[in-house]
Amino acid sequence: MKMDMSQYLDIFLEESKEHLGNLNQKLLDLEKNAGDMAALNEIFRAAHTLKGMSSTMGFEDLADLTHHMEDVLVDFKEGTLQVDTISIDAIFKCFDRIQTIIEQIETGGNGEIDNSDLINILQSIKSGIIDKQGKGMVVSGDGNEMEESTENDEPDFQFSDYDLTILQEANSRNLKVLNLRAEVAPDSLMKSVRAFMVFKAIEEDSEIIKSNPGAQELEEGKFDNYFDLLIISKTDSQSLIKRLESISEIKVQSLTEIEVENLTVAGGEDEVAAVSEADNMVGSKKVSKIKQTVRVDIDRLDNLMNLVGELVMHKGRLEQIGATEKLTELNETIEQIDRISGDLQSVVMKVRMVPIEQVFNRFPRMVRDLSKDLNKEIDFLIEGKDTELDRTVIDEIGDPLIHLLRNAIDHGIELPAERVKFRKPTRGTLMLRARHEGNNVYIEVEDDGAGIDPERIKQKAVDKGLIGTREAEGLSREEAIELLFIPGFSTAEQVTDISGRGVGLDVVKNKIEALNGEINVDSKLGKGTKFKIKLPLTLAIIQALMISVRDEIYAIPLSSVDETTIITEADIKMIQNQEVIMLRGNVLPLYRLAVLLEVPTEATSDDMYVVVVRRADKQIGLVVESLIGQQEIVIKSLGKLLAGVPGIAGAIVAGDGNVRLILDIATLF
Repeated sequence: MKMDMSQYLDIFLEESKEHLGNLNQKLLDLEKNAGDMAALNEIFRAAHTLKGMSSTMGFEDLADLTHHMEDVLVDFKEGTLQVDTISIDAIFKCFDRIQTIIEQIETGGNGEIDNSDLINILQSIKSGIIDKQGKGMVVSGDGNEMEESTENDEPDFQFSDYDLTILQEANSRNLKVLNLRAEVAPDSLMKSVRAFMVFKAIEEDSEIIKSNPGAQELEEGKFDNYFDLLIISKTDSQSLIKRLESISEIKVQSLTEIEVENLTVAGGEDEVAAVSEADNMVGSKKVSKIKQTVRVDIDRLDNLMNLVGELVMHKGRLEQIGATEKLTELNETIEQIDRISGDLQSVVMKVRMVPIEQVFNRFPRMVRDLSKDLNKEIDFLIEGKDTELDRTVIDEIGDPLIHLLRNAIDHGIELPAERVKFRKPTRGTLMLRARHEGNNVYIEVEDDGAGIDPERIKQKAVDKGLIGTREAEGLSREEAIELLFIPGFSTAEQVTDISGRGVGLDVVKNKIEALNGEINVDSKLGKGTKFKIKLPLTLAIIQALMISVRDEIYAIPLSSVDETTIITEADIKMIQNQEVIMLRGNVLPLYRLAVLLEVPTEATSDDMYVVVVRRADKQIGLVVESLIGQQEIVIKSLGKLLAGVPGIAGAIVAGDGNVRLILDIATLF
């Protein structure tokens, strides 16, 4: 009876994507440094794991391709094949094919794809029969595949003085020093969990001193089907073996006692430090502290966030009742609920936060391929990969960043010969960085290329009929650069597959603003260009300023508010049919919110409240009837029918049960 593996499909797809992302990054590292054995070992382990997983799931074409990849990688490790451009390109093509297969499986396919073209190339690389273009030729012979070679048959522990001191002390107390090799079943889908269970079982009465691979690799499942542990124990070997083999999918390959007096310190102080700190994380039981993680569907997190939002909403209702009825005991309870709901909200927000690394890791491979296609030399640098953002923001930010990076590569960074003319290094630099600042995340895409020519931008805009000649002449340098974000604007002389496909930066700006973010550009001709994106940490629960117009109450996201002030009718001036006021020496355009929202108004008192809001880099004054105060709000969607209404970003359900609209400053005017 064949086992139904469909229940494991989600796990297979998710883990395959993780391995594929890791493979791409490590192969880029190997391309830069052919002697990087750490990267090569990581690639081998990931390919080996992919092979085992796909074979277990019954995706034989994927398993066959990864098996042939593994054959080439084994030869790299053993030094019988040299890492070169042809082999790197071939393995990158294999990664792309694996990605295609995984995407096909994800959309309901069976994963069956003819990979004979790539397998022929891999066989040709392995046999040394390959032409200068890197096109493999079919190898003659019986076609039998080699048996898999098993690496690291013997444990390879290295010891520092500190390690030997611990082991000698154990020996003096008549404790045994044991070397254990544990094997995880090849078809196991939870290798890291099995490793953790082995650790827990051993630590019932023994202590783990070292592991090979290290704790981090074991935790992430980045190892072959076995791992070695160095143990101090007083338990007899048979009892220990029996205990470990009671764990599902675990088999003890060997358990031998080590003679401590025969051990020596690894050579060189640097090597000792590396062994004792980075590789094994030993001493004080560091190895044993493997984190336990659980994969959670994003829909469940969304539901949890909605429930927290309901709690915040009803907390506000309770506060209103307490204030109205003046119930002291209720107010004390509300304070406790406020504290608990605040802590719960903080925990849920942290659970939803994921490192932006998930997005950034896509780009090194893309930059590498595009720079090769355009014959450009580019150093791609990334900073702040551990910066965290809400999952909903992470899912949306990828496409705008791809567009900005493509533009920088195609339009920004010059060809090596051109850079030499301007006394620049032949290799251009493209920087992608992220950082936290308050309740926002800033992402910057910066290049040291040709920069943006404001005069050329103006001329292009005039040629395309987007603005008039006289209007163009009156634009400042900054205003000219802002023309880049006008729909339909493009500086490309011809349409290419890389950029200039008629899709301008307006698409990027619209996406960023849909996330309640902002995008600005700073450029110096001949020096380079920097795009700066400002995003909120989360889109679910935000701080807002509550204001009223007649009997209606509205929320303005606090991130859009600069300040509030009070004016009188006498303070208002007219310039070109536009109401303005002077605010600390600056002219501030004034808009009456009642007019913008088409709310009937009555004569008001002489004093008027003004909320100074910011749209992009410009300040605007909104005249409102009253200021209610700051409040934490839970954003609710308006649904498909009302989606996209200008000036409205969503709604909230207030504590009194009424629905209040959230104003979208970016589209209100």
